[in-house]
Parts: sequence; structure tokens; C-alpha cells
Amino acid sequence: MANSITKNSVNISEKTIRRQGGMVILPLREYEKLREKAIPTYYLEGKEAEELDKLVESGVKDYQKGKCKTIKSLADLD
Repeated sequence: MANSITKNSVNISEKTIRRQGGMVILPLREYEKLREKAIPTYYLEGKEAEELDKLVESGVKDYQKGKCKTIKSLADLD
């Protein structure tokens, strides 16, 4: 068997399609591209960017020093 072709099929009932309002089938890469485009990208500039950079830097340092703890809910915060 040098070249073997296997047919795979997907069965979706008409009832499901009607109930869901239709179906879309597309390649995973195309889906990922659409998903990435759906999330807005924000760029901060000036003072806002500097403040955020400092906050992130401070958080990373605290994490590296072991000052962070795992919580199961917000009620665990002191």
C-alpha cells in the first residue's frame, strides 16, 4: 500500500444544526488567526506605560523573593 486514502466523516444532525443556528468548519490555523484578531491589542505610552512597567517589575521581584502565596479564593487574602 504505497498510497492509502482513508475517508473520515463527521455526522451532525440537522436538529443540532438548526438549534445552534448553523455550523462552521475551518482549519485550526485559520480559527487561531480569527481568534487572535478578536482580542484587542492596547499599547500604553508615556507615564501610564512607565507606571505599569514598574508595577510588573515589582511583582516579578516579589515573586522571585518568595513573597507571593497561592490562594484558592479571594476570601483567602488578608
